[in-house]
Parts: sequence; C-alpha cells; structure tokens
Amino acid sequence: MSGGASTWVAIGVTAIGCYGVKLLGLSVPAGLLERPLVKRLAALVPIALLAALTALQTFGTSGLRLAVDARSAGLAAAAVALLLRAPFLVVIAAAVLVTAAVRAFAGM
Repeated sequence: MSGGASTWVAIGVTAIGCYGVKLLGLSVPAGLLERPLVKRLAALVPIALLAALTALQTFGTSGLRLAVDARSAGLAAAAVALLLRAPFLVVIAAAVLVTAAVRAFAGM
C-alpha cells in the first residue's frame, strides 16, 4: 500500500473509531451519569490528561530518556507564578519569558 493510501486508511479508521466512542457515550444510561463517583471522576479526568500532556511535552524525548532543558525552566516559572496566585496571562508570560531567556543564554 502506498504512503498516501495508508494515510487515508488511518484517517478513515480514526474517524470510525471516534464515531464509535461518541455513540458509546450516548448509549450510557442517564442514571449512571448521575452517581457522585462518576461526577467526581468526570471532573478529574481532564485535569489528569492535561497534566500528563504537559509532562510529556516538557520532559519527553524521542528515546527513553528524560529531557531537562529550557522547557523545564519555563514550567518551573509557571509553577512559581501559580503558587504566588498570579493571573493566568501572567503565568503564561512568565513561562514564555523564562523559556526564551534560558534558550537565549544557553544557546539552545
């Protein structure tokens, strides 16, 4: 199978899978969704996924090694800004500025 054809097959399989997951979600009984445990878990899952994505993008590499670079310094700056209860835009600005400064001074 050529590269273009396999790409379209992957897109089709992904689309069918997404539709199936959506259909599965719609078939869950309403009584199950009203349980306190399910509500609590539904509130926590997006936070856990976002934390995992942030960790992977900050410390991940193509191999099985831990990468500590300018992104780590930016994440640390954002964490400090959050601990100081800074507004969201200030947290983002602190992370961007520290990451850019580390890259500029370290030559990354």
